[in-house]
Amino acid sequence: MNEAEPRYPQIIQGGMGVAVSHWGLGRAVSSLGQMGVISGTALDVVLARRLQLGDVEGHLRSAFEAFPIKEMAQRVWDRYFVPEGKVEAAQFKSKPMPSIEPGRPWLELTIVANFAEVFLAKKGHNGVVGINLLEKIQLPHLPSLFGAMLAGVDFVLMGAGIPRQIPACLDSLAAMEETHYRLDVAGAVSGETYTTKFDPKSLADWPMESLKRPQFLAIISSSVLAQTLLKKVTPPVDGFVVEGPTAGGHNAPPRGGMALDENLEPIYGPKDVPDFQVLRDLGAPFWMAGGYGESDALGRALELGAKGIQVGTAFAFCTDSGLDPVARQKVIDQA
Repeated sequence: MNEAEPRYPQIIQGGMGVAVSHWGLGRAVSSLGQMGVISGTALDVVLARRLQLGDVEGHLRSAFEAFPIKEMAQRVWDRYFVPEGKVEAAQFKSKPMPSIEPGRPWLELTIVANFAEVFLAKKGHNGVVGINLLEKIQLPHLPSLFGAMLAGVDFVLMGAGIPRQIPACLDSLAAMEETHYRLDVAGAVSGETYTTKFDPKSLADWPMESLKRPQFLAIISSSVLAQTLLKKVTPPVDGFVVEGPTAGGHNAPPRGGMALDENLEPIYGPKDVPDFQVLRDLGAPFWMAGGYGESDALGRALELGAKGIQVGTAFAFCTDSGLDPVARQKVIDQA
């Protein structure tokens, strides 16, 4: 591997759940030489609430101090920070909602939130850090990606949809250009299109002319979709996380019709297994996920031609995750 090539770890920590894959877990995994992945979902809410809880250990303050536009970070801090934390009975202060034409307060909160999460995950080591986003939650994509890229995120991972537009958006954001994202709108009539845009230069006089462009890994369950994203998307994706049918979260329904077992779980069959020969022939790096958390799974994945595995459950229930400790221990005790 030469210096221009990305570092490919054998293990990717899954981007499970809002604030479960938080910066602390991402940092722990990355500092051990694998890929820590933070959840980018609803980070605007997460940051606003963490600030209202008082940032007792001062982690957020260090991230805010590193943000390149001090005035922007200060506005977010002043709006949400509660010294010593809010009283337990008090409600959290509301935050602006995203829209197709979002206002500055929400844009700034979202940019700073994603920057802070990635900055803290990358702090103190030289490992690689990824951020996981859901394609179907589209309105926050552009400011979220920009904030993560400001902090030097190394990989972007996205599933829960077909992320055709993301590679081109990453190119545009890296060049600090106005970037557009076409939205899927329920009820839109034929020929009707809706697009949101994000122009970083309209928000601030940034001290950099460009940003590092992260590698993009599409989360898929089909070798056919892998072919599409590699051959019919410009620029193509950089690699894949291939989820088997037992993956948690947003895995696809069974192909050929829905049938349920006695536990009301979907029944998957041979049609739901990706064609590994096709994946190998495509030449792009891929990682296996969904049922690959067992001790022998890494070896099996490498034999299939994968670079490694993505693991969710084991990381969700480790002591470094953001899962509520009481709930985590209750599940472990029952396992």
